[in-house]
Amino acid sequence: MDRRRFLRDLLSGATVAALGPALLRGGQALAGDPAEFAAGLRERPWLAGWRQVRAEAFGPTTVQVEGRLPEGLAGTLYRNGPAWFERDGFRYEHWFDGDGMVHGWRLGDGAVTHRGRMVETPKFRRERTAGRFNTLAAGTTVPDPVPIRNNDDANAANTSVAVIGGRLFALCEAGSAFELDRDALGTLGPATWRPDLQALPFSAHPLQNRDGSWWNFGALALMGGGGLLVWHIGAGGELIGAHVLELDAPGYLHAFVQTDRHLVFLLMPFDYTPAGSFFESMSFAPQRACTVLVVDKAAPDRVARRFEAGFAAVYHFGDAFERDGEIVVRAVHHTDPAEARSPMHEAMRGHDGRRTPARLAELRLDLRHGRARWELHGESDIEFPMFDPRTPGDRGARLYMPATAGETAAPYFNAVQGLDPATGRREVHRYGRDILAEEHVFVPRPGSDRPDDGWLVGTLLDPVRDRSGIAVLDARRIGDGPLATAWLPYAFPLGFHGHFHAG
Repeated sequence: MDRRRFLRDLLSGATVAALGPALLRGGQALAGDPAEFAAGLRERPWLAGWRQVRAEAFGPTTVQVEGRLPEGLAGTLYRNGPAWFERDGFRYEHWFDGDGMVHGWRLGDGAVTHRGRMVETPKFRRERTAGRFNTLAAGTTVPDPVPIRNNDDANAANTSVAVIGGRLFALCEAGSAFELDRDALGTLGPATWRPDLQALPFSAHPLQNRDGSWWNFGALALMGGGGLLVWHIGAGGELIGAHVLELDAPGYLHAFVQTDRHLVFLLMPFDYTPAGSFFESMSFAPQRACTVLVVDKAAPDRVARRFEAGFAAVYHFGDAFERDGEIVVRAVHHTDPAEARSPMHEAMRGHDGRRTPARLAELRLDLRHGRARWELHGESDIEFPMFDPRTPGDRGARLYMPATAGETAAPYFNAVQGLDPATGRREVHRYGRDILAEEHVFVPRPGSDRPDDGWLVGTLLDPVRDRSGIAVLDARRIGDGPLATAWLPYAFPLGFHGHFHAG
């Protein structure tokens, strides 16, 4: 693709068409009532997982450790998630809309220190000054939105974090990575990898290659542009390449997966009828097949193989591997497409809505014969899978995921598990009836190259005692429970994704 066409498709399409008439118009806002949510919270304390933070910043706070931090575990668990849900009597109804707060949990020398801070995006600053939400949101219609110049004016920076080339970034689906100070968590501003790529989407799920470089994508087709943008960033943070893959039709994707040789993108079909925000206007189309794109890392400017697979609503993937002419992709398969469009919708409104459990599935891509098929596993009620990236590329990894075990007070996870999908072997630690358990990040043991030799570091919410915490478990002995736990004297809402940076 020549430079002129590249700029036309990306800059004109992605930043102007993103703000089409259906999204820019005002109209009746269908949003939650903060008073209704507060009333629900009094009856169901677990709704604290979607309660707005009480301050724009927390800490630094050093807390006592119960147990002992393992020798060799030193670094910071960075976490991100929506935290600012209400302004001027108006409450977002979609979990993806809240402004992001990044947390840094520093572990080392036998202590845990926490700091949390809102990401100071242009959106957050502008709405703080105005005293109301006035910007396009992903899943809630906002009345009388102000004009915005590009995607970063509406960027909530609320989904994930990554340390790339020593720099900390807050990430979301539809805009730039926002750089933060690694210690104080102050916002430094949006990253521009190259001037002609300013404000283009850098998704929330970049993947690190074995050579230390990073792959990512930007879903231009969702914003009126042409295709899928594939990023390749060097281990030092420099841009290696940015290529646009043409698409026959738009498809929704939140994340992707990689093998040693390939990138795999699963695009879910959807229908779009303008009705306010993007997620209010779209509906997944389970009657149509998903498009699967396989890209060779050696030639990221074109699609190497294209497949059609039965419909699946997938936000997150585990690992992927290649063996005997087949790519196997592990994914979290949501069986209710309508619920997948707005996760925890009832909780966002202050109601007790039970979730439809998601299931573990494998997508098998036959490279020799061009066929794709799904295999569903018995494991259900899971999300946010993680694994040890040191696992050899020709076999499946052990997955680490939040889970539900025994009696639970909330329609959310209360346990963490390790699962080997090949054998079905499962090991679980249950935190308790009232504890809400989030994603647990795998941290390799320094100096070891043995797969699964390391720890799980995950965050928790105890709504009954109104406190947030962190736990460390031996990844090979999850059933023994935490080696160390630390609880803060305050709580904040549930986040989405994290990244552990050693040192």
